[in-house]
Amino acid sequence: MTKASDLFVECLENEGVEYLFGVPGEENLDMLDSLSRSKQIKLILTRHEQGAGFMAATYGRHTGKTGVCMATLGPGATNLVTAAAYAQLGGMPILMVTGQKPIKKSKQGRFQILDVVDMMGPITKFTHQLAGGDNIPSRVREAFRLAEEEKPGATHIEFPEDVADEQTDSRPIVPSTSRRPTAEEKAVRAATKKIEAAKSPILVIGGGANRTVTGRMLTQFIEKTGIPFVTTQLGKGVVDETRPEFMGCAALSAGDFVHRAIESADMIINVGHDVIEKPPFFMKDGGTEVIHVSMNTAEIDPVYFPHVEVIGDIGNAIWQMKEDIVPSGSWNWDFMYKARKAEEEHTASLDGDMRHPIYPPHLVKVVRDAMPADGIICLDNGVYKIWFARNYNARQQNTVLLDNALATMGAGLPSAMASAMVYPDRKVMAICGDGGFMMNSQEMETAVRLKLNITVLILNDSSYGMIRWKQANMGFEDFGLTYGNPDFVKYAESYGANGHRITSAQNLTETIDKCLNSEGVHLIDCPVDYSDNDRILNHEIQDLSSKV
Repeated sequence: MTKASDLFVECLENEGVEYLFGVPGEENLDMLDSLSRSKQIKLILTRHEQGAGFMAATYGRHTGKTGVCMATLGPGATNLVTAAAYAQLGGMPILMVTGQKPIKKSKQGRFQILDVVDMMGPITKFTHQLAGGDNIPSRVREAFRLAEEEKPGATHIEFPEDVADEQTDSRPIVPSTSRRPTAEEKAVRAATKKIEAAKSPILVIGGGANRTVTGRMLTQFIEKTGIPFVTTQLGKGVVDETRPEFMGCAALSAGDFVHRAIESADMIINVGHDVIEKPPFFMKDGGTEVIHVSMNTAEIDPVYFPHVEVIGDIGNAIWQMKEDIVPSGSWNWDFMYKARKAEEEHTASLDGDMRHPIYPPHLVKVVRDAMPADGIICLDNGVYKIWFARNYNARQQNTVLLDNALATMGAGLPSAMASAMVYPDRKVMAICGDGGFMMNSQEMETAVRLKLNITVLILNDSSYGMIRWKQANMGFEDFGLTYGNPDFVKYAESYGANGHRITSAQNLTETIDKCLNSEGVHLIDCPVDYSDNDRILNHEIQDLSSKV
């Protein structure tokens, strides 16, 4: 016989779990004791459950394997809700394990009791309360299977403390070997036939295409056909964005140069489309035809109703299309390349502005120049995310981590921490607004304790800048969105990290280079000037792109 909590940890080991992120409570003590004897799983104690959930989700995004996090009942479980939604909408596999009071005999009434399983239902793929130790192997296996099955997402298991203390003779279930279904040959032929007949086809790469094999197949497809491509924010880096065929990222909702390129196409090959992202284009009756290539069938709405659907493993589907297609000599993309050239010239005219506080386009250029091709930037949520999505060319998959699904604040620092754990030999930078950073700034202690090598770049404008910009853009008075900040340099040093402050545009480059090439946790306080957001991100771009 085996103690149920020991069996649970053994099941996690059986699934290949390396880390368990979390904040344990009284109701997790049996599991914590079992974890202490694991030779495979390392407990990563965080300072808040939300940070643990963000780290687990980022681990899942990088590896494709389920990231695991732990919390106690009640407030511990509710603190995981945002991370659950972050993973569920963003397509990142995680398993959340929460504790609970004894369910068979409890002397504490309703103290701290919430229906956590019911609470997690709308924001997970699977949620279950363990009622007996014998069911642990099947429930854990099911949670991992569903977390990693397309579209990946969040799962949850509630582990009551009396169940954790039970004895059981159950054993872990060996994970099954599975392959994704391949696309139907007739669907592939229908798609390639339409592409061959088109005059100006274009690829739109979304978050669902962010898989290792898919990126390789798309690169080969582009090399064979020469078809230009654009990305959504979650599709950044699937194909190297320094390629000449790259026409830009749909970082803005409409009116940018990249939208002009898409509008000039008469055939859109939409790869990995996910409705959680803002649409990079809108369909209309009699308009541009669309081919939907995805693991899942299209969700039809008034602005999305594709003409051909190629459903199955995306990498395999693109490979089949590449093998079948015969490039057409009549394809013409002159207008798209003209739009791209106009965007590059426009960006170049901005990124040399050496003002202080730092001008966002210049900041993006400095960071891009400093980061190697495999360097990872992890963006929190704010107006700077648009600047980076639009102007920072990603060289590899999952090197620009941003949240264009839930669009939560507070994930930048934990995401960078998990990235540094998965890839300890790569340069990692968290890019956070002062608002988002302070939402989980306590994890600086965790980063220092884990001896991680990360740079945390704080864009400091003493306000919730994204909402303040929208407030001004909608004609409202400037009200209710400004605040004071701590001395971030001293704040970093109080945790044992290294603090730096940008005092001029001239020392921005040398400071970033120094931090990226030094060990330890570095924080850079960078004042930023968002005064031109409206001119640059709205009117000026639309005026210029309309002339393309």
